[in-house]
Amino acid sequence: QTIFKAIRSKGATVLITGESGVGKELVAKAIASVSSNLVSVNCSAITESLFESELFGHARGAFTGAISERKGLFEAANGGVLFLDEVGDIPLSMQAKLLRSLQDGEIRPIGSNETKKIKAQIIAATNHDLQKEAAAGKFREDLFYRLNVIPIEVPALRDRKEDIPDLINHFVREFSLRPNFIPKISDE
Repeated sequence: QTIFKAIRSKGATVLITGESGVGKELVAKAIASVSSNLVSVNCSAITESLFESELFGHARGAFTGAISERKGLFEAANGGVLFLDEVGDIPLSMQAKLLRSLQDGEIRPIGSNETKKIKAQIIAATNHDLQKEAAAGKFREDLFYRLNVIPIEVPALRDRKEDIPDLINHFVREFSLRPNFIPKISDE
């Protein structure tokens, strides 16, 4: 917890890597826990056509259906943390726009002539090997280095079996709050 507070206080960009299901989002939430403002987005769930609007927002009339101004996720996270889950799934065409926002600390909503200064810590997570993808031209190398300021690799549980007793104790405590549940866990 002390390490996570130190990372959060520095405000540096964090890249959390590991297989699906290892708890990357839990690590991100632990880092962001000292912030009152955490905004999460699953990058693989956003279509390429909506990506820019979701992250940067849009002005009224910017496109068909934009009947009002809309704040993007960067602006919603201003002063806090923006968690970009599955960052490796961002389309290559959108990576340059994300990189520009990270470098400049500002966004420009679609259809707007004005930029907005944004101060949000970025925590990104992926199950992709972004360094290999960058070498293969599937992920921008400059974006990889911009995200990989503080790298955290979360190993699979099979590689950290010493954590199993702590996890069992956590779940026993959680489920023992239910009526008529008496936990019995053997050492084996």
